[in-house]
Order: sequence, then C-alpha cells, then structure tokens
Amino acid sequence: MLTKSPKDAPDKSIDVTIGFEQGRPVSVDGTRYTSAVVLLEKLNAIGAAAGIGRIDLVENRFVGMKSRGCYETPGGTLIMMAFHELESLTLDRSMAHYKEKLALDYAEMVYNGLWFTPLRESLDAFFAEASRSTTGEVTLRLYKGTLQPVSRKSPNSLYSLNIASFTMGAEYDQRDARGFINLIGLPIQVRASLKKSAGA
Repeated sequence: MLTKSPKDAPDKSIDVTIGFEQGRPVSVDGTRYTSAVVLLEKLNAIGAAAGIGRIDLVENRFVGMKSRGCYETPGGTLIMMAFHELESLTLDRSMAHYKEKLALDYAEMVYNGLWFTPLRESLDAFFAEASRSTTGEVTLRLYKGTLQPVSRKSPNSLYSLNIASFTMGAEYDQRDARGFINLIGLPIQVRASLKKSAGA
C-alpha cells in the first residue's frame, strides 16, 4: 500500500474515531473488529488516503552505524496518536512519566532483537496493568498529512472541569496553594542562602 503524498490528499478533512478497551484498539467509527489485522488494514486505508504516516528518518543501527529509513505506517500512526491522547485522560502524572521512560527501553530492546526474553515479558505485564484504565474513544481529524485530536472520551477520565478550570470550582481552594508553594520553594531558598553566604 502506498500512502498518498500530503499534497495529493483530498482537500477535505476526514474524521476517524478509534475505540479502545484496556489499551487495545477495538473499533473504528463505531464498527467493532475482532481481528486486530483487519482493524489495522481499515486504518491503513483511511490514513494512507489522507497522506498520514510517511516517515523519513536517520536511525542508529544496533552496531552503531547510522542508517536512513523510509517507512509507511498510516494505521499505526493513527493508533499511536489516539492511544496517547486517551492516556492523557486516564493516566496520572507519575504513571504517564514512568511509562514513557520504559517505552524507550522497550522499543530499543525490541529493535535489537530481544523479543524472546524474560525482561520483555515482564515489561509486557507492566504495560498491560498500566493500560487497564485506558478505555474510551478518540476522534482524530486528518488533513493532508496532518493529525489533530478533536474529541477524547473515557469512563475512566481523571479530568475534572471543577478542578482544572482556570476559574477554579468549589472543589479547589486557592489558599491551599500557598503551603505547597512554600514547600517546593524550600530547596531553592536554601541554595540562595548558601550562594549569598559565599558572596556569589
């Protein structure tokens, strides 16, 4: 399958909605797929028509030399962006940051051919547990090689408008911030005092 060049893609944007259950893609535009291969093929066709998923990069091979790679991953690009957007709702900050660190190690390990290892199996268990709450739907807008999230929905969303709004709802007392600011500022104050004593 050949991905269209973005300039040759249709002049009209396309919206596609991908549904997930516990981190696994299960539906496209409301149609449920029991086969991951068929689901990916559907997204490949949608993404390729919109010029999504062409990658041209210089990478580091296992032995250290650099190599240029040109890939086409329209369906994979759609899944990864939708998954990331859904995780922004369902993962707390600590889990999201730690998962991102481990993902780099995981990708390097798989790239280097270490699939059949106890470490890969153990990391799979971690990622499966981390994705238990990643259920919901994400709608992406595709236009001439670009992607934009337009909707994110999850029954496990940690986003609360009452707390997150800049106007702050009744659940948030701004006076609580004073003690927090004082606490995180203590190390900075200590460092500033030391520099002052040293004449810096």
